[in-house]
Amino acid sequence: MSIRDWPAAERPREKLLERGAANLSDAELLAIFLRIGVRGKSAVDLARDLLQRFGGLRGLLEADQRSFAQGQGLGPAKFAQLQAVMEMARRHLGESLQRGPALERPEAVRTYLKAQMRHERNEVFGCLFLDTKHRPLAFEILFRGSIDSATVYPRQVVKRSLAHNAAALILCHNHPSGNPEPSKADIRLTHRLVDALECIEVRVLDHFIIGDGEPLSMLEQGCFFSNPA
Repeated sequence: MSIRDWPAAERPREKLLERGAANLSDAELLAIFLRIGVRGKSAVDLARDLLQRFGGLRGLLEADQRSFAQGQGLGPAKFAQLQAVMEMARRHLGESLQRGPALERPEAVRTYLKAQMRHERNEVFGCLFLDTKHRPLAFEILFRGSIDSATVYPRQVVKRSLAHNAAALILCHNHPSGNPEPSKADIRLTHRLVDALECIEVRVLDHFIIGDGEPLSMLEQGCFFSNPA
């Protein structure tokens, strides 16, 4: 049965307009994006099949173009549309941070950093540069590495901090494995960066690790106060 033959209250688009997007399932949201199904399947049925194939919404959103195009009913045009939607969402989160002091809304920082880094397949390291009132100046991915490590050079972090005239910053990197627990190397690196940035009077406010779930704050974990050998 085509979605057009469903009761109006059950059609994904009408349901979204009536009840709001938060009340739709992942399959219903994806069906709105797909717009149409394929022979013998409604858009919702196709969406369910795709979510199962990719292991859920996250797997679909993080799929590369080649993997994405192997899904039934998908292709380059849909991949481009999805990437555009995701980038708009990331930019929206960035603008939401700039409307007020970031550190008064720590959840906004976590959400923003997760959106910026969670899709990365290899380990990357970035900085959120802040002014004297801890408002965002810029976010940059400074180093890219392999699946389990990225080499970070404190000199480059210092250089970019000076370029942005930053008064403070928030460090962040991802763990593609999904486990956000800091390693001894992560803690040592954090202390090296804190020491290097103190020389130019730039404060490191926190170091977030992005894995599965919510980003982990190394400050909250007490890692700023313990330096393993």
